[in-house]
Amino acid sequence: MAEVDWIHRHPKAEALRVGLISWAGTYLTFEAYKSTVTATAKSLGRRQTWELLVSNEHETQAVVRLKSLQGLYLLCEADGTVCYGKPRTSHHGCFLLRFHRNGKWTLQCIISGRYLESDGQDVFCNSRVLSAYHMWTPRPALHVHVILYSPTYHSYARADHTVGRVWVDAAVPCLEECGFLLHFQDGCYHLETSTHHFLSRVDRLVPKRSTQTAFHMQVRPRGLVALCDGEGGSLYPQGSHLLLGLGSTPMKGEEWFVLQHFPAWVSLKSKSRRFLSVIYDAEVCAASERLTQMSLFQYECDSESPILQLRSANGFYLAQRRHRAIIADGHPMESDTFFRVHWNCGKITLQSPNGRFLSIASNGLLMSNVTIPGPNEELGIRFANRPFLVLRGRYGYVGSSSDHDLLKCNMDQPDCIQLLPCHQGIYHFQGWILLVNNILWHLPPLGKICPQLLYRTSGEQLAYGAGTQWLLPPS
Repeated sequence: MAEVDWIHRHPKAEALRVGLISWAGTYLTFEAYKSTVTATAKSLGRRQTWELLVSNEHETQAVVRLKSLQGLYLLCEADGTVCYGKPRTSHHGCFLLRFHRNGKWTLQCIISGRYLESDGQDVFCNSRVLSAYHMWTPRPALHVHVILYSPTYHSYARADHTVGRVWVDAAVPCLEECGFLLHFQDGCYHLETSTHHFLSRVDRLVPKRSTQTAFHMQVRPRGLVALCDGEGGSLYPQGSHLLLGLGSTPMKGEEWFVLQHFPAWVSLKSKSRRFLSVIYDAEVCAASERLTQMSLFQYECDSESPILQLRSANGFYLAQRRHRAIIADGHPMESDTFFRVHWNCGKITLQSPNGRFLSIASNGLLMSNVTIPGPNEELGIRFANRPFLVLRGRYGYVGSSSDHDLLKCNMDQPDCIQLLPCHQGIYHFQGWILLVNNILWHLPPLGKICPQLLYRTSGEQLAYGAGTQWLLPPS
């Protein structure tokens, strides 16, 4: 079977979204109730998120429109006022976006030639003479749990905690070591690994965030980023082993990475306690008692429906084929790759497009041949690359603050929620016990969330505790 490049050719909408920070440190904001655009917000939320619609792009500039999540466009009028709405002509709402060496952007109205600027509150387009007030800092608006893909080497960054380095050598981003948390602080970015270490400017992982772990970010449309030290150096793969390190002489394009949300990978185990695995390139069989890379599947779902796709480490999707066989040779938009998932506590059953349920045949192969599912069709599901969760809702991330005893859901920066393995893969999430920042938080079913440093106990004791449970697979 032909090798498949893991990166999607067409970036998802999330990869094209940014927040724009003015010289005053405030965000370009869609004001729904004022019918205007301001720059007063101090953090990145839905009203501060803009989708870049690119019509023409070169190395140092692009022609773009900025579209809010509400579906309306940033518009510059003849009198210099800035508002939002629907473009009236082909050039209305178009800006010439220029990329500057310091990582800043400028946006020049195509029609008037005036630059988008802010006084720290209001936004307008008055001046044709470029100044520091016209500079905007782009901040990617995608989820902070990310992967870094090198288009030059067709591989992913991977933290190696045994030697304290980061390599760009992973062909498939299915390991927890491929996931990084992208922290934004004081205009700089810090890369945190799955073991909560930080990449430093001396090419090593260190336990704490500092000025030595701070990088400036160059951002381009379509999800491309480069991390720099602000003094002429940038991070790029070096040497025969592709060590991610700081240098000043990258070959053309080496310093650019595609930034994407870290995908969820799972393992599936049959009633006989054997892992579903891809064998002979494409057949799916429940035969392995040991977890291997070919036993891992990327879990792709739509939060609005119970439909999912499972992508194998061979790059292809599980699909229903002839004679009801399930084969790992499907492509992203094929209808036969979409399965309906039915949850039963910590287990799932999968229903194929023909209406039948997936089951393990006597020879171990995965088939779509059961009309009424039972225990034999249930599959145990576990996270394979998630030692912790980073939760983001409509208003921001779930996190805590030092001056408040509540977990909040509107934070600009998240806290990591450690996954605590409990009996039969159960995690307490309501009735709830969470490990956040090394503190066990008890979440009462109806009241507010209060931190309680609980006594250390085993996972089984937690699993048998009282309360409603949200079942999550253990890592």
